[in-house]
Amino acid sequence: MRNHVVVGTDGSASATQAMAWAAHEATLRRLPLRVVHGFVWSQVHAPLGGAVYLESGAGLRGAAERILAEAATTARSAEPGLVVETSLVENSGTVALLESARDAAVVVVGSRGLGGFSGLIVGSTAVQLAMYSPCPVVVIRDGEPAQDAHRIVVGVDASDHALAALEFGFEEASVRGVPLHTVHTWTDPVSTGPGDMLPLVFDPDVVHEEETRLLAELLAGWSEKYPDVQVTRQVARARARDELLHASQRAQLLVVGARGVGGFRGLLFGSVSQAMLHHAHCPVAVVRARA
Repeated sequence: MRNHVVVGTDGSASATQAMAWAAHEATLRRLPLRVVHGFVWSQVHAPLGGAVYLESGAGLRGAAERILAEAATTARSAEPGLVVETSLVENSGTVALLESARDAAVVVVGSRGLGGFSGLIVGSTAVQLAMYSPCPVVVIRDGEPAQDAHRIVVGVDASDHALAALEFGFEEASVRGVPLHTVHTWTDPVSTGPGDMLPLVFDPDVVHEEETRLLAELLAGWSEKYPDVQVTRQVARARARDELLHASQRAQLLVVGARGVGGFRGLLFGSVSQAMLHHAHCPVAVVRARA
């Protein structure tokens, strides 16, 4: 049962951006918001000047509790009437969020936290959540969205992860009342190893027609389930990375599967998904197929 929206906070500016996005998402979905902070110092067996840091309201634990309280206040101010709960977990932020993700509709994080290295585009917590979370993960990238950002963009192929991303994209477009723009790409055949035979005849026009039909088949049924969502289709002979980055310039949210059909077997995270987290012009949702 997906019964709340989860957001991670560490008091950073990036986390504050994520808090605002998550609060609005929870309001749109009519779900409570759970604010999570990972408190790691209790796990460190080092002399920190006595046990006072473990007492509520004092020392490092008190600082963690204040971070949570301030974040909750920010969420309630941004979305009056929103039900907000807080969770202080004695573990790393990644582990704390993965635990909360088990029954969440979506987990939201900033692209970088206070613990990140200077110049790092996307922090380790965001990347690890995108790799392992059982529910969709939205990473809020730094910067303001474009003024003409009026749609949800989703990358589509025939992989299970991409189909899960398509479902999430329809959900987001429906609750936000905006169009859904679907992007499907294809490239010329290339040899992937010794003995891999390329086709003797390659007609780009025929392939384009086949890929267009494939996208139509993948979208079949979703418009009936979400009749309120206006859908546009883009089929391009190009790299998925390039087309999705371009489409993200005018998107409220870019949705991708954790890994596409071109990935190596057993790989947890695909190159396109990683590229979107690092370079997209809008928030990025990474979706894994349900086990």
